Amino acid sequence: MPTFPSSSAQAARAAVAARLRELRLEAGLTGVELAQRCGWHKAKSSRIENARTPPSDTDIRAWCAACGAERHTEDLIASSRNAESMFVEWQRKQRTGLRRLQDSYVERYRETTHFRVYSPDIVPGFVQTPAYAAALLSSITDFRRIPDDVSEAVAARTRRSQIIHDGHRRFALIVEEAVLRYRIADAATMAGQLGHLLSIMSLPTVSLGIIPFTAPRPMWPLEACYIFDDRLVQVELLTTDVTLRAPTEIATYLAAFAELHKLAVHGDDARDLITSAIASLKDS
Repeated sequence: MPTFPSSSAQAARAAVAARLRELRLEAGLTGVELAQRCGWHKAKSSRIENARTPPSDTDIRAWCAACGAERHTEDLIASSRNAESMFVEWQRKQRTGLRRLQDSYVERYRETTHFRVYSPDIVPGFVQTPAYAAALLSSITDFRRIPDDVSEAVAARTRRSQIIHDGHRRFALIVEEAVLRYRIADAATMAGQLGHLLSIMSLPTVSLGIIPFTAPRPMWPLEACYIFDDRLVQVELLTTDVTLRAPTEIATYLAAFAELHKLAVHGDDARDLITSAIASLKDS
């Protein structure tokens, strides 16, 4: 029986199994009846439903067809394919330091032409200054108690961030006003970072929106998320990096991003919030 490297991965696999069971029950089928329709032994249905055997793409197609639930096929296939890889603990990804993690995203960035990023708490990596990145990555290194390769990681992140100057790609960035105010680094570093945001806003392929503290909130603050075209969403949690590829999940994040975009101010109003944050640094 295959084993999975993390409890989160096992939970994802169990979720796929549970959804398949729900479809069978909704169709009014017993496990034996479903097995007969699919042309396999009844024990196979039990193993799949109890997450002991991961279903193949063909198994999922047959299962959904037997239940008259073909509309769920592609989502379930995407979820099943990523059951092992969608949840990856930061501890695993960062155990040798942070530089390798920065380099691991290069290919994903190269494949993407439209980036959508929402951050409630830190400046997105695309637009971090080296000094800000160094302060942030140093904090992560200390908290995780991992090897200190911050200098190399900052250099790797800075190289990767040059993609924002590629005129063939589009970037839509939305941050909460708190991002401008949180003291991730000292006052001088924060001032430099905020000044960098002002310059980035002038790029024709970059849209920077800021959600003010005072904005009415029909959409609440979410976890940080990176949307790569319409094919993949990366969600960053404290302990886990979640990669989503299921079409309905991607659609949900795209819809949430659209709602957050409506709350954000852009252009001169966004510049005013940034310059106000810079002024507060001088007064502190």
